[in-house]
Amino acid sequence: MIGVGRLAPVAAALAAVVALSVGSASATRSATDLTAARAFAVQVAVPGQSGSATPSVSAPPDSVGVGGSFAYPSDGSVISAGSVTYGAFANPGQSATSSASAEVSTISIFGGDVTVATVSAKARASANSKRSSADSSGSAVTGLAIQGQPVTPASGTQFPIGDWGYVVTLQQGLTSLDTKRSAGTRAFVTGLQVRLTADHYGLPAGTEVMVGYAEAGARYAPAEKVAPKPKPTHPTRGSGQKKKHQKKAPSTGVGPEKPNLTIRPPPDVTPRLTAGGYVFPVYGPSSFGDTFGAPRGDVPSGWHHGEDIFGQLGEPLLAVADGTVFSVGWNDLGGYRLWLRDKAGNEFYYAHLSAYSPLAVNNRQVKAGTVLGFMGNTGDASTTPYHLHFEIHPVGLLYLGYDGAVRPYPYLMAWKHLEDVDFAGVAGWAPPISPTSSAPKPGAILLSQTDISTADGLDPGSLERTLKQAARTDRG
Repeated sequence: MIGVGRLAPVAAALAAVVALSVGSASATRSATDLTAARAFAVQVAVPGQSGSATPSVSAPPDSVGVGGSFAYPSDGSVISAGSVTYGAFANPGQSATSSASAEVSTISIFGGDVTVATVSAKARASANSKRSSADSSGSAVTGLAIQGQPVTPASGTQFPIGDWGYVVTLQQGLTSLDTKRSAGTRAFVTGLQVRLTADHYGLPAGTEVMVGYAEAGARYAPAEKVAPKPKPTHPTRGSGQKKKHQKKAPSTGVGPEKPNLTIRPPPDVTPRLTAGGYVFPVYGPSSFGDTFGAPRGDVPSGWHHGEDIFGQLGEPLLAVADGTVFSVGWNDLGGYRLWLRDKAGNEFYYAHLSAYSPLAVNNRQVKAGTVLGFMGNTGDASTTPYHLHFEIHPVGLLYLGYDGAVRPYPYLMAWKHLEDVDFAGVAGWAPPISPTSSAPKPGAILLSQTDISTADGLDPGSLERTLKQAARTDRG
């Protein structure tokens, strides 16, 4: 039986470190500087040696790290991880927000003495003129086993590893950034920490492995006072000059994307969409923050209408619900974009796609999980990391037009993520592969095909005739 104990001193010490990192400099740093986020996936610290780590990402500006696997050393004997994804997002100002996350899966530490299915570290913070808040909700460790024994992780819990080390799960804390004139707070979380208390596995005591770290802070930054502009002088009556009326410039929105000219995100509401059936819109490793309502200069209304889900170029983008596809096409802001309307009338906006699937056709009925397109950075996102801009427009707010969007973050956190679904299972037609088979797993989904097996390789015109026949069949 593996013993369990609370690790209050360690958690308190880490909270003190975070407090020191922001406290001593707070007298000289602005509130804008304190709205920031940071994350990393894996870090290995070895006394007297260089160790290893995934790069750390920080914001502002927003940054994301998406990788395949991680191993240290090269054979993964100290730690190996099947996939890593991490990101940091921050928007300073009068409605300051920041968030960070790290997702690591299929983890083996010290030759399998510690194994973990997934580690998720999430932190977020917000602050405005009235209040501030921060938390690390959504952080989790699943499938933890120590020397072959499954254990149940909890916040700040310590588990011994033999007589040579220990594991700590979900260390987290909060730090106040409040001043007399400005509200603020910061949260941090470390998903998993493994530390050697004695020499072991060829490594010295004090060696530490950290998996999944996220921290986010926000502090309200009052708007700078701007001197009022002098009032223009008007010609006196009787001067013979007539007042000219200038026409208002038309909105630059295209199709359904027509924001108003008011800088006004809707209230922070999370209306129920339907009873269920929703899935996460990105297939594969991804990372996202909570930036809804943040300032944006690329739309007339000036605020972010959705969330940006960062990932790899070409990752499949899925229909979040059964519904109808519409407004498939290009605009200068969203690039290749489309809309999906579910059976209850709620609408969902996908933007910055690199390409569409053959099923992305106006008025096409699709099922939840259908591949509609692929992740990219088209439109005004051409200089940013690859991501999906995703919006939710509940049927009850459609009367507001494009500005009737709601904060997607809580929905995205709740919807089923299809990252671990096998490609063969998604394709449907492929025969199952035995768990004991040595055959490689499928790495792609066939969305369409043209049979050219009837072409004769010795006849130069045979392939052209076969393709023409296939094209006529498709049109018919």
